[in-house]
Amino acid sequence: MSDLKWYVMYTASRSEKKVATRLREKGWEVYLPLLTELRQWSDRKKKVEKALFNGYVFVKTQRNQLWECLQVPGAVKFVHFSGQHATVREEDLDIIKRVVETGVAVETDGSEIEPGEKVQVIGGALQNMIGECVEKGNKDYFMIRIPGIYQNMLISIPRKFLQVIPEKVQ
Repeated sequence: MSDLKWYVMYTASRSEKKVATRLREKGWEVYLPLLTELRQWSDRKKKVEKALFNGYVFVKTQRNQLWECLQVPGAVKFVHFSGQHATVREEDLDIIKRVVETGVAVETDGSEIEPGEKVQVIGGALQNMIGECVEKGNKDYFMIRIPGIYQNMLISIPRKFLQVIPEKVQ
């Protein structure tokens, strides 16, 4: 059982919740980070849940069971990088869970961003988290990298709650 890892599954468009439910029904441990947002239609407003990472579901399984997971309707493939199945560390999933649970406004960004200043959050719901400060347009964001899936979480945090971590002199 020690070779259980969190693999990254790619799903059909807007099928993340259905795929996650079907995988759970078959007995797999699944994590699907969801955000709640208020949507406006012409006749009403409604709160809807949407996946934080479009098309991604995290499945904890063994490598030799990946094919079984793909038999679920809506599952497309497992994500690969450099010929290897993409996996996400438990610590990275814990960070994602913490961000989602706080309810802070968050965007995801899969673009390559050059590393900026390392910062620590000194106040608010994400206090003591460490990440990078990046500028996107005219706004500052706190960025947390999730290297296993080449995604970044961008969170708007006022500068007064960010403290620069000095680089260690070698």
